[in-house]
Amino acid sequence: MGEIADNETLLAKVLVYVKGLVTTQQKGADASVRNGWAAAAKQAHADGEDKLMVADVFEDETMEDWKW
Repeated sequence: MGEIADNETLLAKVLVYVKGLVTTQQKGADASVRNGWAAAAKQAHADGEDKLMVADVFEDETMEDWKW
């Protein structure tokens, strides 16, 4: 990497190439990863599967002394 870092033109080309790869990956990932999540969440709610998995640790907290 020393040769690349020493040559500003080459370094700029490498950075442009890497940024292009990251942007392409993000565009593809964002579109496909969350595809169908809204429908799955609605179905989970309809089936009663969207309950808390852990007990609410603050169920006895009154919060009277809190100032907003």
